[in-house]
Amino acid sequence: MEELEFRRLPEVDPQALVELMNHPRVRRLMPLTQDDFSEADAQAFVEGKERLWAEHDYGPWAFFVVGHFAGWGGLQPEAGDADLGLVLHPDFWGWGKKIYDEILRRAPGLCITSITVLPPNRMNVRGLARLGFVRDGELELHGERFMRYRVGLES
Repeated sequence: MEELEFRRLPEVDPQALVELMNHPRVRRLMPLTQDDFSEADAQAFVEGKERLWAEHDYGPWAFFVVGHFAGWGGLQPEAGDADLGLVLHPDFWGWGKKIYDEILRRAPGLCITSITVLPPNRMNVRGLARLGFVRDGELELHGERFMRYRVGLES
């Protein structure tokens, strides 16, 4: 078994996804999440993310660390950009950089020239700068305002 595996979201036990999305420490970092996340929400969520793969040839993955579901994320279209999202269970927060590096390793085949991120708060900004992201304006999504950061990809 590999230490880090990228799988498609339909391979995740829906209850594990519900637990992740309702975890209080995770929810604090997801300002667009309002209500409790149910098993029906998990099914609709997975179907929506799979549609991204069908329509754009990329989308989010499920991350497994030593066989355990650690979270989900990856690149997804957002306002004309390839936006990076990363939602990890707090037990796996130390895995973010390794997962990010693997996402970048996979990105060149997607004809994407840059990646954006929309951090939920200013606390994440120093880490983004260390990864090469620079501030690139603001974006409003569902009534919430986000600072947008961008990093160019090497060809």
